[in-house]
Amino acid sequence: MRRQLGGLAIAAALAGCSEPAEPRLEAPAGEAEAAAGAEQEESVAAGCRQNETLRQAFFGELHVHTRYSMDAYSWDVRATPDDAYRFAKGETIALPPLDADGKQTRTIQIERPLDFAAVTDHAAYLGPVEACTREGSPVYDVSGCRVFRGSGLPESVRGDLGARIVGFFDIPDGELPLTSILDPTSFSASICGEDGARCREERASVWEEIQAAAERWNDTSPDCRFTAFKAYEYTATPQLSKVHRNMIFRNAVVPGLPISWMDERDVQGLWRQLELQCIDAGTGCDVLTLPHNSNLSNGRIFTLGYRDLPMEEQLVHARRRAALEPLAEISQIKGDSECRNGMWKIAGGTDDLCEYEKIRQMWGAPEDCEDGTGMGALVNQGCQSRLDFVRYALIEGLVEAERIGVNPIKVGAIAATDTHDSNPGDTEEWSFPGWSGIQDSSRAKRLGDEALADAPVGQRFGLVSNPGGLAGVWAEENSRDSLFDAMKRRETFGTSGPRMKPRFFGGWGYVTDLCDAKDFVAQGYAQGVPMGGDLPPQPAGTAAPVFAVSALRDPGTPERPGGQLQRMQIVKGWAGEDGVFHQAVHDVAGSADNGAGVELDSCKPTGPGADSLCAVWTDPDFDSSKHAVYYARIVENPSCRWNTWQCLEFAEDERPAACDDPALPKVIQERAWTSPIWYVPTGS
Repeated sequence: MRRQLGGLAIAAALAGCSEPAEPRLEAPAGEAEAAAGAEQEESVAAGCRQNETLRQAFFGELHVHTRYSMDAYSWDVRATPDDAYRFAKGETIALPPLDADGKQTRTIQIERPLDFAAVTDHAAYLGPVEACTREGSPVYDVSGCRVFRGSGLPESVRGDLGARIVGFFDIPDGELPLTSILDPTSFSASICGEDGARCREERASVWEEIQAAAERWNDTSPDCRFTAFKAYEYTATPQLSKVHRNMIFRNAVVPGLPISWMDERDVQGLWRQLELQCIDAGTGCDVLTLPHNSNLSNGRIFTLGYRDLPMEEQLVHARRRAALEPLAEISQIKGDSECRNGMWKIAGGTDDLCEYEKIRQMWGAPEDCEDGTGMGALVNQGCQSRLDFVRYALIEGLVEAERIGVNPIKVGAIAATDTHDSNPGDTEEWSFPGWSGIQDSSRAKRLGDEALADAPVGQRFGLVSNPGGLAGVWAEENSRDSLFDAMKRRETFGTSGPRMKPRFFGGWGYVTDLCDAKDFVAQGYAQGVPMGGDLPPQPAGTAAPVFAVSALRDPGTPERPGGQLQRMQIVKGWAGEDGVFHQAVHDVAGSADNGAGVELDSCKPTGPGADSLCAVWTDPDFDSSKHAVYYARIVENPSCRWNTWQCLEFAEDERPAACDDPALPKVIQERAWTSPIWYVPTGS
């Protein structure tokens, strides 16, 4: 890969579609070389031919489901982990509908291959799914297995997927509470055996296959063209609140069985078992946990449940969480989890960009949980909390840092798809193929035949979904160790799909004309910290921290140029009195009033934009006594949402009702979010 651009002048009104120029950087200053020395030695030892001291941007996907996930299989997806990695590298794979022989008939291919990926199938269900779908399995013809495969499926208020999953339980469909439908505590003895041993054996077998696929596709040659991580999903869904996390492992060494919600009902138990079976086991195993869809958690995923414990135990819990959970998904197919306007005790005014992909708001705005939690968000029930959003969870972490001296919610940003079609990183709006197998396998199925308010639940859920996002990682090379180290230090960013490249540095002495420097990145490292870090201690005589932020737009392809940049912002968060969370959003480059737009009858962009943006910004309201958190947000010009693109493929008089539904957005603004930089007061 080419060396990443450092200093970028603000480039407004650039209409060209070629990739922004990336001039060669000067050698890093001595301090930057020293800071990166140890990591660089490790990277060189790994043997990647393309290795950059000042780090490169790699794009990938850490949230993908295949046939081994119960919902994907129910939606006729038969693609395997090998197919997912094959797709990520640019090869064609097949998807539903199935033909008479059960073969997938639709083919898809990613426009641009990814640098890395991880398959994250639902751990708890690996056993019964394999037992019920593998021909020759001793329980293949058990009635519950036939129900899961769709044979003689009864009518159910839970829909097709719910009725299938009921087949795994020894409870009649009508007697299983809706809130227990995804709670795998008691799989059918006729499928798993009285002691569950059969399903544990099947789970172990599938886990070995998932691992083997990652090893087959992980490129350990000096070319380092593609990295595959071993991974799975811990699918905790208490009372239909999503409290889901993906486990991403550093290397080939992993626990013998994936630790699922069946094994550990509480996330602290999960983290403790990961310590015992992985991190502290002396085997070289290492792992991080990655929460997703906090927007559907009813306030549960970032809630700290240990405050009633003795202080010594509180510190153990807080430190464990901080060590094991360095990242969070900020956006994916099931909506945006950055922020929401109008939440309880959030001061700082309206942020217009918080309206982006608000899945529950489009479906029908939920009530505010205030300082409580709810249930049922997965089916749009129950309240929504400020702790459903990453911005406010970051401030909750500051509250804890001030209270006990440890920040347990110190998470960087990535984005993902959560696709169930085994197609990682398939995020282009103009070619969105759906994400849930047979449910949305055509344009007609994706758009349905009713407006949003009148649509059945499945169609409504599809309409408010989106293609999802990508994880961006700044690492020396494309290897497991280098990428994993970057994720642990939170030098990451998420995008809503495009491949923008943001840089974000914080320090105390960046010069105002740093954007004009050829060694922008070297100075960024030498004089401060990158995204994901803590600001150095405040030097005497300095009044406020200084941040340097730059971004390159996504160049796209010759056939489909990427969108141009509209503006760049720095978002600040801090905690106030009486439980009030404060936010401030500062435009630091570009403008919302640049005159850009999009023609809805063709999706052609109009107006000016930028190939690159850069700014040096000093916090005008800095209080050295208060913890604070800062991150950058980079925003593209307006463009067509996926449904607008697909409506244009119908004749005007044949377009579905959703095409004229004012409740469904037609235009979006793609964006990128950097990981934060934290300020910790001296002596805290």
